[in-house]
Amino acid sequence: MIFILCKPEKHKNNRFVLWFDEVGIEDIPLVGGKNASLGEMHSKLSSLGVKVPNGFAITAYAYRYFLEQGQIRPKLERALNALDTKDIKALQKAGKAARKAILDGTIPPELRAEIIQNYKKLSEEYKKENVDVAVRSSATAEDLPDASFAGQQETYLNISGEEALMEAVKKCLASLFTDRAISYRTDKSFSHFDTALSVTIQKMVRSDLASSGIMFTLDTETGFNDVVVINSSYGLGELIVQGAVTPDEFLVFKPSLREGLNAVIGKNIGTKEFKAVYALEGISKKETTLLEREAFSLTNDEVIHLSKWGVVIEEYFSKKKNHYQPMDMEWAKDGETNELFIVQARPETIHSSAPKDSWKEYRLKGEGVLLTEGAAVGMKIASGKARIIQEAKNIDQFKAGEVLVTEITDPDWEPIMKIASAIVTDKGGRTSHAAIVSRELGIPAVVGTGNATSKIKNGEEVTIDCSSGKAGRILKGKIPFDMVEHKLGTLPQTKTKVMINVGSPEEAFKNHFFPVKGVGLGRLEFIINSHIRIHPNALIDFGKLRAKKDAQSKKVVEEISKLTKGYEDKIDYYIDELSEGIAKIAAAFYPEPVIIRFSDFKTNEYRTLIGGSLYEPEEQNPMIGWRGASRYYHPKFESAFGLECVALKRVREEMGLRNVIPMIPFCRTPEEGRKVLGIMQKYGLTRGVSGLRVYMMCEIPSNILLIDEFLELFDGYSIGSNDLTQLVLGLDRDSEMLASIGNERDESVKKMIGAAIALCKAKGKYIGICGQAPSDFPDFVKFLVESGIESISVNPDAILKTLEVVAEAEKKR
Repeated sequence: MIFILCKPEKHKNNRFVLWFDEVGIEDIPLVGGKNASLGEMHSKLSSLGVKVPNGFAITAYAYRYFLEQGQIRPKLERALNALDTKDIKALQKAGKAARKAILDGTIPPELRAEIIQNYKKLSEEYKKENVDVAVRSSATAEDLPDASFAGQQETYLNISGEEALMEAVKKCLASLFTDRAISYRTDKSFSHFDTALSVTIQKMVRSDLASSGIMFTLDTETGFNDVVVINSSYGLGELIVQGAVTPDEFLVFKPSLREGLNAVIGKNIGTKEFKAVYALEGISKKETTLLEREAFSLTNDEVIHLSKWGVVIEEYFSKKKNHYQPMDMEWAKDGETNELFIVQARPETIHSSAPKDSWKEYRLKGEGVLLTEGAAVGMKIASGKARIIQEAKNIDQFKAGEVLVTEITDPDWEPIMKIASAIVTDKGGRTSHAAIVSRELGIPAVVGTGNATSKIKNGEEVTIDCSSGKAGRILKGKIPFDMVEHKLGTLPQTKTKVMINVGSPEEAFKNHFFPVKGVGLGRLEFIINSHIRIHPNALIDFGKLRAKKDAQSKKVVEEISKLTKGYEDKIDYYIDELSEGIAKIAAAFYPEPVIIRFSDFKTNEYRTLIGGSLYEPEEQNPMIGWRGASRYYHPKFESAFGLECVALKRVREEMGLRNVIPMIPFCRTPEEGRKVLGIMQKYGLTRGVSGLRVYMMCEIPSNILLIDEFLELFDGYSIGSNDLTQLVLGLDRDSEMLASIGNERDESVKKMIGAAIALCKAKGKYIGICGQAPSDFPDFVKFLVESGIESISVNPDAILKTLEVVAEAEKKR
């Protein structure tokens, strides 16, 4: 490439500085992806309310001018010639030499003068002498996705004054040759000199006095694109990106957002132990207060405000590119003005470029001892020898294929991250540096474990399991696993609706891509057991328990206080957790119907919850004891059931997820059904109002024998084959001694199911099945299809097989 030196002219291509309102997305070769995106938003989206702090770009032309004037390029070529980036020490030596060549260079007087002149202009605009700015890199490479350069170069915050600015600019230019950037370009067979660096000079937002964070317009782990994900922490945003703090996380449902409803369907409070703030020289790290840690760093209104901007930005860039383009953005809140700003936006590239017609599922084939767990990044499984490294200076100890275990990572770790089989960190959230790089590399990671570096032994074999859609687990030993690739484009279409059973809310997003007709069974007890963990009556009686002096009550109060940080009213905690869990399941399959079964714990299961032993009797046979409908109207549980009704009403009416259909389990008599419907109405859920349908589990012989009376009360049945089998055959389904006597395929059970299907169809009522049998027995699926059932709901691992069996059975019908 020949560079022809000439004096800067007025033409855009030959200018040292371009302001944001002078550039757009077509100017990536001139100002890099970051500046081009900022310019596009500043010019085109301000009228739509999106606020972007103003600034200017020092152009790629200026960078090349600097290299040529100072005769710096030959020095860079000598430093990088024949470099083997897998030799960590050689890489470190070459990077140091390349950066020194730039840092030792002198910025030409005419370039310096123009940068300072425009800096003064920016200071005048903000009416502040020596305005504080962020100095960021913006790479110009067009052949690689812009997001691939995330974290490759340096950022300098709170820069004020001409000399500090010029020093930060030079450091920013030198960061094009950080070790990780050199390694990345070499691995991608990309020339070090085809990439130029533009520098962003942007007014700082005083988020050191408020909060800042990251926003994605899809779920970063599963690619589910009907949500906006926001991570937020106090102070400047660098600690989130570094993974030095675990931030708050908010989940917003786009369809509800567009309708102007309460679209926040998920909130998790982060520990947020530190914040980055302004100091006399640059930035310092400061501990947060207990009050800050136990409060969310954004209000609901602010979350909605940011999410609306995220959707506007996504829709704009999607239209610009003529295809769906999810976005990855950084935002900041100014603590002086309380205004929100977008400070960066780039295309999300991991999920948007993934194939849509197939899906790889990882399945663990054994179990191991759990060493620790944290937030899962991705959905893969990997094994390897653990290598604990505490400092970046020791990365040369790392060997290819090992599992990197460390406190946090930053871009200096990237040369070894790319050869790791998996990554585990003590600190950080799902938008930390370790998480972002793991997604790019396609390897599993578990972040924010809190204790991995102390719980895992250096050199021991471990298995990293992120496949469940729940927490990421680190298991002792090398555990075998399978990888199954599912081709989704070739699946048959069926008249019988195939639906999915969902256990936890986390599984819903993971399975959103399945071509199902909704959720046949969402279990409320899964949310209570895994997310809430407290008996509802203990939350209702929290004030009374706190007044008691006995040891048991004190222990319960202590455990509740730990889990409900930030909640003065403990009942709100229960309702929030329930409604968010329901909403995630409903959102994943919206607008298809999502049947949510009210809690169906037995007394022995309720006793295992915190405070449960204070409220639950000990029964000889809980399986046929105080469970299901009989609890809901009982004076000792009615208030607790009322909280379930309030949560479900919030999901349907406030969040706009009217695809949710409640279902009553284990209803023994029509009279019980009437009582439960009465309690539901008392708490705001009235059948027929706002389109509310109410289904009932068909799992007791009386449900079929008195079907006419039951169907006067309910809109349909969902057959629970497990309970129906045990009650028809007189079995205790938990007894191993009786396991060989019969199962759902017994003729007596099939006759009962066949009768239920026929009678529901005759009355024009919904009839489906959500029991275990269809997941286990293909021949049972054929029987159901032949009987004319409306829907069959199975576990995720049986979906594809069931679709094929149903299609085959329908051909023969």
